[in-house]
Amino acid sequence: MSKTKNQIHVVKNPNGGWCNKKPHASRSSSCHETQQSAINHAIRQAKAQGDTEVIIHAKNGKIRASNTYNRRDDSITIRG
Repeated sequence: MSKTKNQIHVVKNPNGGWCNKKPHASRSSSCHETQQSAINHAIRQAKAQGDTEVIIHAKNGKIRASNTYNRRDDSITIRG
């Protein structure tokens, strides 16, 4: 069985601004005035969750970019 990757979509809000939304969600997880602000928030969230893909949509809804982020490494390395 394969593990499915988490996704966060950065999409244009019809009421203005940009929102971060997970697939099949009825509501956005966060909304921002600018696309860059929404992208920055999505990247921080993706790094915290780990193995999460951020998909950025253009104003017309087409995908313009995507990138996968892994969980940040802990600052302490443990040898075992």
